[in-house]
Amino acid sequence: MTASSVKPAYKITEHKYDMIVVGAGGAGLRATFGLAQKGLNTACITKVFPTRSHTVAAQGGVAAALANMGEDDWRYHFYDTVKGSDWLGDQDAIEYMCREAIPAIIELEHYGVPFSRTEDGKIYQRPFGGMTTRYGEGPPAQRTCAAADRTGHAILHTLYQQSLAHDAQFFIEYFALDLIMDDEGACRGVLALDMSTGELHLFRAQGTVLATGGYGRAYFSATSAHTCTGDGGGMVLRAGLAMQDMEFVQFHPTGIYGAGCLITEGVRGEGGILRNSNGERFMERYAPSVKDLAPRDMVSRAMTMEIREGRGVGEHKDHILLDLTHLGPEVIHEKLPGIAESARIFANVDVEKQPIPVLPTVHYNMGGIPTNYHGEVVQLRGDNPDAVVPGLYAIGEAACVSVHGANRLGSNSLLDLVVFGRAVANRCAETIVRNAPHKTLPASACDRALANLDRHRNANGATPTANIRLDMQRTMQADAAVFRTGETLAQGTKKIRDVHASFADVKVTDRSLIWNSDLIETLELQNLLDQAVVTMVSAENRKESRGAHAREDYPKRDDENWMKHTLCSIDAAGNTKIEYRPVHMYTMSDEIKAVPPKARVY
Repeated sequence: MTASSVKPAYKITEHKYDMIVVGAGGAGLRATFGLAQKGLNTACITKVFPTRSHTVAAQGGVAAALANMGEDDWRYHFYDTVKGSDWLGDQDAIEYMCREAIPAIIELEHYGVPFSRTEDGKIYQRPFGGMTTRYGEGPPAQRTCAAADRTGHAILHTLYQQSLAHDAQFFIEYFALDLIMDDEGACRGVLALDMSTGELHLFRAQGTVLATGGYGRAYFSATSAHTCTGDGGGMVLRAGLAMQDMEFVQFHPTGIYGAGCLITEGVRGEGGILRNSNGERFMERYAPSVKDLAPRDMVSRAMTMEIREGRGVGEHKDHILLDLTHLGPEVIHEKLPGIAESARIFANVDVEKQPIPVLPTVHYNMGGIPTNYHGEVVQLRGDNPDAVVPGLYAIGEAACVSVHGANRLGSNSLLDLVVFGRAVANRCAETIVRNAPHKTLPASACDRALANLDRHRNANGATPTANIRLDMQRTMQADAAVFRTGETLAQGTKKIRDVHASFADVKVTDRSLIWNSDLIETLELQNLLDQAVVTMVSAENRKESRGAHAREDYPKRDDENWMKHTLCSIDAAGNTKIEYRPVHMYTMSDEIKAVPPKARVY
């Protein structure tokens, strides 16, 4: 470890590793311990303590066709995921995820995840929306492996313990500022700020893995933690790279009304029912075969339609009820204890006697940093839509593999984390030379990152960070919502560009570097703003309805013109550029055939 002075104001401590992982959620920890297990010298940088990462909030479970509680097959899981993606998912990546799900979950069990159990000791599995058998012809599949309703919590703690057991290095409460890219477009590491000391650290690596989660906090009402500011995506956009499919934002049907806290789909998997002001189980009208277990985009739209047509609940007729009262105390205590607690705290409801007031709430970003199924970041380069960016990887919600396409099925997100965290470790074990010497970096390597930090640290405009953030969140909530029109998207694009421009006038009052929450929130807002603009612009550009992107002026899916991935980049001035990548309509093996597009009905 050496100390060198790059600019008079900032001393930079340099570290050299084989691999650096940014983020310590489920994906980051699975990659960190997997890389360390493979013998690569690995460090993990995280802005919060690992077990505080947002994976801890995942409730319902993780999908894998174990067939512990009835008929199932990974090929059925593959079919459901392709259909759930509304044919925007890459079918080679979906095959990889669904096939590898089974060994990946059994590995988790062996690492110590305390899954709930069946009578005969197998991992307990519950049904989730859009998960079926016999290629959609059979009954719902019980595919979602659960640890009560705290599955993410159980997985995160286990993966952190395994990372420590394999001697991975952790740099906790370090904020990643920017990627260090060389002249050839390769990623050579990351510059980070130790928030507790105010010192800068340059982490040099053969490979940098971004596992920084989603950017849900671009919206006003989200199930995301306040830390979900899409820092990896922000760094990628500032490095001049494009993000993929950002128009596809998932609204979870059941956020607690007013609070936004998540009520897991596992509640409906266990038999919970959505009801309107007439007490009617209205999902029977929208998805007659699967009812309340339709995919999330469909349930969210159905709830919004009920409210629009005057059948909403409450004084303002602006929400829906989720009824668990018929399940009985035994099921609630055993299978849904966390939900009962959340409903009591955030809605003042006893779920054994009263329904929970719920409303669709921003929950997940299908879009992200484009990658292949090895987790390698890819970009469009000339005629090559799958050109790998050397030294850069992305996994988890930060990435777009794309296994979720236009709409993610519930319980495929925890699966995405563990499968692709594992995939990166496997890939790097094959391609990274252990303890290889690092190429020399030019003296100017950190200049762009330092200039960005310095500009925000000394920002002396007239508008507080919180005001700009609120403008952004309200704009996104209003104009990039469950239903969209050309008019609202055009207004939204103009408004979000104005908010982005207003960031030039931001005011940071604290000039220090030690525990400067004002500065950190401003840097997080910069990450959010770029992704908010890219999301709105991509949504206005896509003239069809597909999955979570529902346009009232283009109500039908248009495979002829729009079965393609959107790539959108943004420059420092806020100018955007849109390009496209083809959807992979092929599988990676002959064990399963690609599913041709058809109408998506349930």
